[in-house]
Amino acid sequence: MIQTNQHDGLDQNGNSPQGEGDGLSARFIAWVVHHFPPGQFGRYLVVGLCNTVFGYSTYVLLTFLLTPYVPYPYVVAIVFAYFLNVTFSFLSYKWFIFKTGGNYLSEWIRCLTVYIGGVVLGTALLPAAVFGIRRLTPFNASAPYVAGALLMGINVIVGFLGHKNFSFSPSRDACTGIHPMEK
Repeated sequence: MIQTNQHDGLDQNGNSPQGEGDGLSARFIAWVVHHFPPGQFGRYLVVGLCNTVFGYSTYVLLTFLLTPYVPYPYVVAIVFAYFLNVTFSFLSYKWFIFKTGGNYLSEWIRCLTVYIGGVVLGTALLPAAVFGIRRLTPFNASAPYVAGALLMGINVIVGFLGHKNFSFSPSRDACTGIHPMEK
């Protein structure tokens, strides 16, 4: 009888019991499925699309409503829309993706932290990505757009992992953010 590791379904040599694939690819697939459960990640993508439509719509609506009253209304609109949209996204993720109970304020603050981290990461990587695309591809004029799209894809993955393991992690202490095994 082959003994398997219950965590990833692989035998002691890293192979699946059915003998499918080599050990490395089976371990990689097990790692991906563990960190990106298909149902949960699929819901995250759908909710993320809804959040994007909601976010852009609130920005457009606020810009339109503020235009007669405020100079540079789009600047005021983006600030208000950002906090409104983060809250909308937070509730969508909390209720439909990660399904956690209570802890609204601490989870919202951690969610905001993940979003700010994504903004900082994207801002830091964008110039290097544009430079690299201009050097390595024929997309000179469109390099900022291509880089933005690539970084958006990276931000989706980093955001999911951040929300799953930090914002909505049920195993973290709400006050300290420390996992019980780390104490």
